[in-house]
Amino acid sequence: MKTILLIGIGRFGTHIAKHLSEMDQEIMAIDKDEELINSILPFVTSAQIGDSTNPEFMKSLGVNNYDVCIVAIGDEFQSSLETALLLKELGAKRVIARASTDVQEKFLLRNGADEVVFPEKQLARWTAIYCVANNLLDYIELDDEHAIFEIEVPHEWVGRSVAEIDIRRKHNVSIMAVKKDGELKITIDPNKYFQAGEILMALGKNTDLLKCFKIQ
Repeated sequence: MKTILLIGIGRFGTHIAKHLSEMDQEIMAIDKDEELINSILPFVTSAQIGDSTNPEFMKSLGVNNYDVCIVAIGDEFQSSLETALLLKELGAKRVIARASTDVQEKFLLRNGADEVVFPEKQLARWTAIYCVANNLLDYIELDDEHAIFEIEVPHEWVGRSVAEIDIRRKHNVSIMAVKKDGELKITIDPNKYFQAGEILMALGKNTDLLKCFKIQ
């Protein structure tokens, strides 16, 4: 179990709290809005009303005792920036901050944040890919360029072998695993023939994956 300091209980912060709660993590939630704090109480270990840009208030939290500090403030970038900087000055071990633009990311990384997430950007990318790919089941973003697709075997691959299709050489895409009827196989024989109903876990660059699976 990790101890999490979650700052900012808007929609993004609320979703984070709920998911962390499902994983039985210890969460301290912070927000200036009493109504938001009251709404999040069922999903967190504890919560306080307070201003995350106030040094005295933040000192009282003992931020250096938390495994991770998440700055989930959405609409007030100045507050987000000041909070990230203050957390690092107070000895926070790991600071993850939310950004909406590349410029915000640069400022946050220079001023306290160890990592930056783009929830809207990441969701937009997933939605764009998902809406044009009828056979795509899941999408795991590894970085700005690389991803893992969980995707149904293309019908034109059925009855053909891994070696015959040779997507690693042709598209620079690797098949990490094949799943069917709940059984996952991670050792892929080049002589294996693809079957209808199989699900592939494919790793590669986004551009290569889209080309390989003809998602346009």
